[in-house]
Amino acid sequence: MTTVPSRSMTTVPAMHAVVRILKDEGVDIVFGCPGAAILPLYKALETVGGIEHLIVRHEAGAAHMADGWARTNGRVGVALATSGPGGTNLVTGLYTAFADSIPMVCVTGQAVSTKLHQEAFQAVDIVGIVRPVTKWAVRITEAAQIPWVFREAFRIAREGRPGPVLIDIPVDIARREIRYDAATDTRLPVRVPVPHPPSVEAALDLLLAAERPLVLAGGGVILAGAADELRALVELLGVPFQVTLMGKGAVEDDHELHMGTTGIQTSQRYANASFLEADFVLAVGARFGDRHTGADLDVYRGGRTFVQVDVEPTQLGRVVAPDLGVVSDAKEFLAALLAAARRRKARTDTGDTGPWQPWRERCRLLKRALVRREDFDTVPVKAPRVYKEINEIFGEDTYFLTAIGLYQIWGGQHQKAHQPRHYQVCGQAGPLGWEVPAAIGAKKALEGMGRGATEVVGVVGDYGFQYTAEELAVAAQYGIPFVLIMLNNEYLGLIRQASIGYGMNYQVDVHYDETGTDNVKLMEAYGCSGRRVVEPADIRPAIEWARKEAVATSRPVLVEIMIEREANTPHGVNIDAVQEFEPVPQEDLLASPAPPLPLP
Repeated sequence: MTTVPSRSMTTVPAMHAVVRILKDEGVDIVFGCPGAAILPLYKALETVGGIEHLIVRHEAGAAHMADGWARTNGRVGVALATSGPGGTNLVTGLYTAFADSIPMVCVTGQAVSTKLHQEAFQAVDIVGIVRPVTKWAVRITEAAQIPWVFREAFRIAREGRPGPVLIDIPVDIARREIRYDAATDTRLPVRVPVPHPPSVEAALDLLLAAERPLVLAGGGVILAGAADELRALVELLGVPFQVTLMGKGAVEDDHELHMGTTGIQTSQRYANASFLEADFVLAVGARFGDRHTGADLDVYRGGRTFVQVDVEPTQLGRVVAPDLGVVSDAKEFLAALLAAARRRKARTDTGDTGPWQPWRERCRLLKRALVRREDFDTVPVKAPRVYKEINEIFGEDTYFLTAIGLYQIWGGQHQKAHQPRHYQVCGQAGPLGWEVPAAIGAKKALEGMGRGATEVVGVVGDYGFQYTAEELAVAAQYGIPFVLIMLNNEYLGLIRQASIGYGMNYQVDVHYDETGTDNVKLMEAYGCSGRRVVEPADIRPAIEWARKEAVATSRPVLVEIMIEREANTPHGVNIDAVQEFEPVPQEDLLASPAPPLPLP
């Protein structure tokens, strides 16, 4: 008779198990604000130890910090909030992470489970509220389920198209003890979709049959860690490529085959031109957002052949009906396509030979000719000059974060990106104020990666900056240095620009007194520092000062640049009709364009 050895399960406070699971899932820091309903978890954080905690000044800041942390290191960020308004304050951060496919787990405390139906103090159905902006939202009703729920939350946050999860824990459930043995508990496996081999061969057939092909890399390439595969593929085949705004940095902007970003706002002139001349698009991890495609999909679609590759099946054909759709992880697909191309010896030399040589040369010509000016020396400062200085001052390893406004558009048009995850932008939700807390999260992620000296820069607008300026106190309290570069036009600039079509300039001017809010004094109120710049020649010295001051004080430092108040970014309704508001260089270099492609 075989005797089965017994293993006694240890009884532990439920929240102790949660902390141990968080640590095992790779969490070394959480961002949050304690409240009565979540105190059992805070007690466990104190008792078990091993996880750093930053106390935020607003729960939205906690979500954005977890977001910036996750975007930087590719792991699952964690934010904590108490019941009622604590949970509802997370919603914008959850939506932002959901829209941009950022893995996150948010934990909320909840009122006593037996009182939820009685409208108890700060009892709200947070699960119902956040369900549309999360991959999974769940309230724990049995303490024994806590380990599985947390493991499942991390699996869901990571698997497929990443995104946020919310776990709601009534305080009476959180106080209980459960049987838990860490030695018998482990992470749940994450399924990685691989492409069906015939679909890879079909995609390669369509690519090799094209005369003027483009590869389009979206944010999914960065999320999947597929930058190396992308580079190897385009260099092997000698095929020009573009990135979406979320894919910016997958391969350096200055790569000879890089043809920028197509779109109606955050785009380059040569990118739109080359896209319109292309006859084939291989889109990998790109969801065809409307700021990329423009309003008229007939213009975007044209007579081009499309192959769409996405890890999320429901993305296929959602915007543009592809000629071939492939469900796959971006890294797995690009690796398989690269292997297939090598097997077929499908090399088109990147030199002066090969069937795509005329197309490559045409792309190079467009990239040289269809540019925008940046060398302005007028006062007030023109925004493109700011990005010229940024590109020249900061090293390729710098991490940049930027949110929404005219400055996001100028940044997408002018700022260079060199490496994956180094250019971070909240691309779809576009919440004002994202940059300051996200920069805190990014800097803490770099510290955890042993790269604490790496520079982090937030590029901000004057209006959105004040949405989360209170989080400067977090950076000051915990000694988190980064540089903030503000483009201040004393306007809701993007909305003023959009108002032109309505023939109005109404309630978008935030100027008062001499220069409106004194943002340098605001920095000083939080124990930080800053300088205001009005002359183009002073931009570089001020930024260099800020870089040194951030290191010296171990706190954020602001460079506030006063730009012209009513400047407009190049923009339009469709990618073939982007309006320029500044004189552009002459296009004498251009030969006759390729014949237009017929509409389908």
